[in-house]
Amino acid sequence: MAGIKEKELIVVFKEEGFYLDFEECGKKKTDMDLQEKLYEDYLQSPYRMIFNLGFERNGIELSESMGFLHDMGKLYINELMKSPEVELLRESFEFNPSREFIQEVMVKLPYVIGSRHVDEIWTSDVFENMNRVFQAEITAYDGFVSDYFSERNEKLKLAGRVYFHLVERKDVDYPFAFLATYSKLKKDGKKSIHLPLKKALEEYKEDQDKLLYLLSTVSKAVKSSDLISEIVESGEIFKPLRFNTDEAYTFLREVEIYEECGVLCRIPNWWKRKSVNFKVGIDIGKDKPSKVGLDNLMSFNPKLYLGDDEISVEELMELLEGAEGLKLIKGKWIEVDHDKLKRTLEAYEKALEMSTNGFVTMSEAMRMQLDIEDRMHVDDDIEIDVSRGDWLGATLEKLAEPGRLKDVNTSKNFNAILRHYQVEGLKWLNTMTEYGFGACLADDMGLGKTVQVIALLDALSTKGKIKTLLVVPASLMGNWQKELERFLPTIKYKLIFSRKDMIPLEELNEYDIVITTYGMVTRIEDLQNKKWDFLILDEAQAIKNPSTKRTKAIKNIESGGRIALTGTPIENNLVDLWSLFDFLNRGLLGSIKEFKAFIKHLNEDHKDYSRLKKMISPFILRRLKTDKSIAGSLPDKLEMKTYAGLSKKQVALYNKVLKDLEKSIYEAEGIQKKGLVLGSIIKFKQICNHPDHYSGQGEFKVSHSGKFESLQEICTTIHEKREKLLVFTQFREMTDPLQEFLECIFQKEGLVIHGGTSVKKRGQIVEQFQNDDHIPFMVLSLKAGGVGLNLTAANHVVHFDRWWNPAVENQATDRAFRIGQDKNVMVHKLVTKGTIEEKIDEMIEEKTALSNDVIGSGGEAWITELGNDERMDLFRLDI
Repeated sequence: MAGIKEKELIVVFKEEGFYLDFEECGKKKTDMDLQEKLYEDYLQSPYRMIFNLGFERNGIELSESMGFLHDMGKLYINELMKSPEVELLRESFEFNPSREFIQEVMVKLPYVIGSRHVDEIWTSDVFENMNRVFQAEITAYDGFVSDYFSERNEKLKLAGRVYFHLVERKDVDYPFAFLATYSKLKKDGKKSIHLPLKKALEEYKEDQDKLLYLLSTVSKAVKSSDLISEIVESGEIFKPLRFNTDEAYTFLREVEIYEECGVLCRIPNWWKRKSVNFKVGIDIGKDKPSKVGLDNLMSFNPKLYLGDDEISVEELMELLEGAEGLKLIKGKWIEVDHDKLKRTLEAYEKALEMSTNGFVTMSEAMRMQLDIEDRMHVDDDIEIDVSRGDWLGATLEKLAEPGRLKDVNTSKNFNAILRHYQVEGLKWLNTMTEYGFGACLADDMGLGKTVQVIALLDALSTKGKIKTLLVVPASLMGNWQKELERFLPTIKYKLIFSRKDMIPLEELNEYDIVITTYGMVTRIEDLQNKKWDFLILDEAQAIKNPSTKRTKAIKNIESGGRIALTGTPIENNLVDLWSLFDFLNRGLLGSIKEFKAFIKHLNEDHKDYSRLKKMISPFILRRLKTDKSIAGSLPDKLEMKTYAGLSKKQVALYNKVLKDLEKSIYEAEGIQKKGLVLGSIIKFKQICNHPDHYSGQGEFKVSHSGKFESLQEICTTIHEKREKLLVFTQFREMTDPLQEFLECIFQKEGLVIHGGTSVKKRGQIVEQFQNDDHIPFMVLSLKAGGVGLNLTAANHVVHFDRWWNPAVENQATDRAFRIGQDKNVMVHKLVTKGTIEEKIDEMIEEKTALSNDVIGSGGEAWITELGNDERMDLFRLDI
């Protein structure tokens, strides 16, 4: 793969599987030779790659997502190594993971691209496919399975066929029994059975070599364990034995030694899972606090437990005074380890010291669920169980099911009918506001985050006047203006594009909402110094870097409530997550230093991410287009307008062309006037696209075009989701600049089809786009690519410049929205505010002067039939 030497291999998860992608390595050290090997394996078979990755043991440098696949492969290989039936069944062997096993795999899933697709079905499918890979490998391998594994990794030793069993029995003096067995195939050759080891003496009495091979793992255990050595030397290994508690305790503590020798052990679950153990339990939020909020106090009750039963300090002290070993307490076997008991008691005393008279703030309480062991400085083998009390648990459960929350009433001024999930989003935002929590609305692009926030502002205004600061990317200023005017026309808003738009603070109080850009809020200190009732960030990933001046300035703004909107919540960088939560609910994830230490600890062995997800989930509401409960209420095609502003250069050029037109249009007649009008329309469209499109200069800077900035916002989201895009333009000369621009965003090459592309070449391009996951976009001229092509690999369509004919645009959109498309198609129509584009778009929407028939038959010629004053009103720039 060209360029892999400078990049890092990552995984993008999809509903139907996954594909590999490449990102800049930064400072991360990565084994590039391993990356090349993995990528070559992937091209042969994605599941062969995971299988082969499983043979790579610890110590290799991988991205988070590849680390997860490494864990899956390693777990699969480990399960094979623990299954002596593999040697007997060979290519007939299948590993069928239990549901509990699958769930244990899934808790290791980090925040990575497409992780929402990784569910029990997806995970089970991966193991099933690895079974097929292994079966194919062993079918082609001429030799013992154990030799196959040793050749792949010399440290891997296939377990033998001998098992040691320890079971409980009802006998006061000898409460345990020991038995050695071996496995052999049933007559049907499909399953194995366990037989007492004594039977092996009979089965192999004529073949001592096979008997010695079978008992080789026992021979190794003899050298490592006095207990097993004594049992073997006495000959008692071939019969059932009674064990007292001391013998059973010795056996249980040596299980790892036996398994290292290749002997498999079957022991009681209570020892394997340590489900009955001494621990410190902390119950937080049992009772409803006097006031809800992250800074308010809630109950904090540390207790000592044995399993699920509470015990007193006195009872634990009594155990410390007695002997070590196995003890039967309250009908349950437990291990009494004096050193561990002392450290458990010390942890309990530390927990008592963490509260103030039995209370902690809600922020501290939530954070304890994440890193309580580190905060208390206790060893990993001491169990600290932080649980949500009755009130806190019930409250956070309700936030996870917004449909259960109380209804919210909007005013008669609100002009929208919300979809069912938008109603739930409004209820959730309102509840979060009442609780004083910062909230992240992270719905998928196109699900209507804006209208939900407008509904919230309207509902809150019925209780009293509120002052809101809304910070957005410059390209979305027009969108918010349009949405506010459409859904809440009575709201008073102020747009601040530049310093010149700023007014005295006392005058700002007359407005319900002030809308400005990330750039302006950083530069205008008055906006930062004012205390707001609400601070809302749209495209909140803009503050993902905590060290930038912009991020620091925004986080220092005082506000009563905080909301972050983003269609791409954190999927690959946990520092982004910290920065977002540092804005929403400061202190919840600790300091950046503490959180980075937590990440490092978490990533060392790709550990359990479930605690982090459980902790932050109440503060994030995310709905996906792929969710049937959402998609069932949506059309298959979601159309949205994106209103782009004009840059200063665009405004100057637009006004110059307008002035030239105004001078000559009143003098021109007949065909000359029609030609003048149609030529001016082309010029206006070119200027709206980019000044360099009009002037012919080839620089095409992003900052010189509002449309380019809007397209960048849209495509950044699409890139982060690793979805595919079609961009239509009516100008062939725009296809190359758009291609170059998009390649910078997607960091990959895209494809182009225009009038100069041969029919044969078009077919090859379409096939390449449909079948190669690594091609993220295609740019098409509307005439060349607007009909006849099947491009269902894309689920986003952007109309960069408008044809002003809905039928033609729909036909182009149908390249993606057609039979074979299995995703909702998002259609983005770019419109420059205040220009001829916006005015004609409004006329089409209102159906006042135009119809599809007129537009379809006459194209733009109808404009030439207007009167001079009507035409100039249409062309005039209104900003």
